Amino acid sequence: MKHLDTSIIISTYNSPEWLEKVLYGYNNQTYRQFEVIIADDGSTDETRQLLKKMQEQVFYPIIHVWHEDDGFQKTKILNKALLKCNTEYIIMSDGDCIPRKDFVEQHVKYREEGYYLSGGYFMLSMVISKAITKTDIYTENCFNLSWLKNLGLKTSFKNNKIDSGFINPKYLNFLTTTNASWNGHNSSGWKKDIIDVNGFDERMQYGGEDRELGERLVNNGIKGKQIRYSAVVIHLDHSRGYVNQEALDINLAIRKQTQEQKKTWTDFGIVKD
Repeated sequence: MKHLDTSIIISTYNSPEWLEKVLYGYNNQTYRQFEVIIADDGSTDETRQLLKKMQEQVFYPIIHVWHEDDGFQKTKILNKALLKCNTEYIIMSDGDCIPRKDFVEQHVKYREEGYYLSGGYFMLSMVISKAITKTDIYTENCFNLSWLKNLGLKTSFKNNKIDSGFINPKYLNFLTTTNASWNGHNSSGWKKDIIDVNGFDERMQYGGEDRELGERLVNNGIKGKQIRYSAVVIHLDHSRGYVNQEALDINLAIRKQTQEQKKTWTDFGIVKD
């Protein structure tokens, strides 16, 4: 059995069609010394059945971490998934983000003690999201700008995330004005660093809950490194029925306290005081 040195946590909730495409994306990776932890925020049995089927098709081990559906509780299931990781380095992404074939390789290449890595995503329309097949993932059609434009993708500077042409992605990483924040769809860090700040704040629902973790990491001396043009995922379209203003306001208040008090620890994380 090959030595595993990376754990990939993928969050999901009742989206087996998208999750299947994502798992094919990880089966297409150039770097293969990883396990996949599915952080399942209460999906029905359809997701469990999908994972059972996929485990027979992919080269990597899949660990399914599930709890009962109680609304948007992503921070709780992510903390549970963190404790199930069997390696010292963790990549986090979502069950609607298909990784380019060098995605894991790039995270492994740029990882460094004292840092976490901040990637981005490339948003697709529902039409393109639906059109992507297993074959398109394995042939990398879905990362080909010409192929995407034939399906209606508009010309944009953001297309450089898919193909920067003659421009070195490292140069774009350096030039970008986007902060190197912890993004739930594409970030990575050392397990010990995440444990040292007590993981995610479980009071937080959708809206900045991942960034708040990154802010505590920074307060604890861990710097963010930008790799948004090097480690690429395409983001499949979906509705966002879990967004609510009350939760957003609570999250903003928690983040403000973290920033102003330079907090490195949450009392509402993995370890409960």
